Order: sequence, then C-alpha cells, then structure tokens
Amino acid sequence: MRLDKFLKVARVIKRRTLAKEVCDRGQVEVNGRVAKAGAEIKTGDIINVNFGNRKFKLQVVSIRENVPAKLAAELYQVIEDKTT
Repeated sequence: MRLDKFLKVARVIKRRTLAKEVCDRGQVEVNGRVAKAGAEIKTGDIINVNFGNRKFKLQVVSIRENVPAKLAAELYQVIEDKTT
C-alpha cells in the first residue's frame, strides 16, 4: 500500500492530499529513510512523521484497504509520540 494512503486509512492524517504534501516535504521517514508518498508500506515498517508540532513513531501492524474509524488504530502501534 502507498504511504500516503496508509496514513489516511489509519487516520494518522485526515486527508490523503495532506498526507501526500507532508511526505513530499520530507517530513515522513520509513525505516530511517525519507520517503515519498508513493513508497510501498508493509507490515513491520517503522514510520516517523513530523507533522506540525508533533512527532510520531509508528510500527505498521496490519494493512487493510478500508477500515472503520473505530478500528483504524489497530493498523499501527505507537512507539513514540512527542509534542514540541
């Protein structure tokens, strides 16, 4: 699954266009490398997101195309969440 789509489906970022912009600005890393919006995500990947004044570190637990909002948090595990 594409990185921008995963961020949207998992409800980490609310809109896919915004997720794409954040990725294209170099604010998202996958496994320690800056990643573009089209980067392929797989189970076990570590995603670092610098969005606004927050920094997230997530591990991908599951990948699904469509998920109800209540179950979206089950797609990832939060490793670190900082507010600066």
